[in-house]
Amino acid sequence: MIGEIDHIEIEVSDASEMAEFLEKLGYEQHRQTEHHGESYEYVPGDGEGPLFEIHTVSGEETPGINHIAFGVDDIEEESQRLEEADVDSIVGPYDVDKTGRTITNFRDPDGNRFQIVSDDD
Repeated sequence: MIGEIDHIEIEVSDASEMAEFLEKLGYEQHRQTEHHGESYEYVPGDGEGPLFEIHTVSGEETPGINHIAFGVDDIEEESQRLEEADVDSIVGPYDVDKTGRTITNFRDPDGNRFQIVSDDD
């Protein structure tokens, strides 16, 4: 079953600047990775709420929300269920070594990207 929001990925003009902003809001750095160049992951200081994954835009990307990801227990099963339900543009599941997650991407009727995710640990 698709669960709570796992993370929200935001593309920004300056990831370091956004990291400082999130810290002012009370978020704490969870980790820094080389996913999409340099990325930061921030969690709420009180532990309540989704993780924010932020990275600096490059190329043709523009600042804004890239996707919202939902946590799942069994990504293979949920990916199959989405396919059987004729959800658009399903890609995955596949492993992302830099984040330690397995993900499946898909799109809503307006073309917005969503994701289901399972941590590898």
